[in-house]
Amino acid sequence: MSKHHQKRYRHLNQQDRDRLQALRDVGTKQKEIAKILKVDPSTISREIFRNRRKYRQKKNIKNENACYEAGVANQKAYVKRKYAKYQGKKINENENLRQYIIKKLKKSWNPDEISGRMRLDKKPFYASKTAIYEWLRSAAGQQWCPLLYSQRYYPKKQKKTSKRLMIPNRISIIKRPQGAENRSRYGHWEGDAMVSGKKHHSKKSLAVLYERKAKYIAAQKIPSLAPTNFNKGISIMKKDLARTLSLTLDNGIENRNHEQLGFLAFFCDPYSSWQKGGVEGAIKMIRRFIPKGVDIGDYSDDYIEKMIKILNQKPRKSLKYQTPYEVMVENNLFNKKKIPVGEIALRG
Repeated sequence: MSKHHQKRYRHLNQQDRDRLQALRDVGTKQKEIAKILKVDPSTISREIFRNRRKYRQKKNIKNENACYEAGVANQKAYVKRKYAKYQGKKINENENLRQYIIKKLKKSWNPDEISGRMRLDKKPFYASKTAIYEWLRSAAGQQWCPLLYSQRYYPKKQKKTSKRLMIPNRISIIKRPQGAENRSRYGHWEGDAMVSGKKHHSKKSLAVLYERKAKYIAAQKIPSLAPTNFNKGISIMKKDLARTLSLTLDNGIENRNHEQLGFLAFFCDPYSSWQKGGVEGAIKMIRRFIPKGVDIGDYSDDYIEKMIKILNQKPRKSLKYQTPYEVMVENNLFNKKKIPVGEIALRG
């Protein structure tokens, strides 16, 4: 290849980018700019494409208005070079530096102490604490991670997790009957479980039911979210209900034994809790009495019963200011009368 046709690749610096912007602003073509800067034309096209300032725009529309600004381009190039190779590379390439770090790690020094002492002793080599941590994360330094006092950067062993079992004979919510979908019939329910929260190790939970048309709420405390416990809680509540045509659930493992409930069960799409918005709203109301982060096990069955009575005796605009309890009684939706209609004071 002749000298005239040899490709000239090199990194552009701030001065080059300033000239590129000035030439581009006056309408100079990219090939001419390449000749002036003595680089290959592809260097100029890549520089403009990668480091130009981009503006938000509609999807699938080419950004013709993106402009090239030397300052922005130089910063983008700096960031890309900075993170192109990991910080610990020079430790592998400098044997004296690497042995020094390993020796100090064996003395229980941490990377910050090693780096600081290196500078204090004016060693002919140097690595920042960040570079040392990056090296320890890499394949070359991983074997020395157990020497760290903190095992933050030590690779965690993969826990053997049991494969999450699918819900057998799952029926999608799209097959839910019209009476349940448009709330034109009583007896279509939604179900969910309410848990204590991350701050507590207690597994005590609430199994919650919600009647889609009457807006009636039922809740039962259960020992855990195990499918057998969840089913038991639903069964206890179901004894008082005269009409249970269907039940809409999410895909939680507590619903695995849904076929034993005696409901025709339908399941929401994954990550679509809004498809059973009634019971989600009911749980939000319950949270006024049992806030997030508290232990459900600390609340007695009597407290929970009184709380549910209060919620069911609140008049609802959507029920023309009747209460859910009154609607249930009026439409014979109880197997037996639950409570007299009256105000109940809740003291916890």
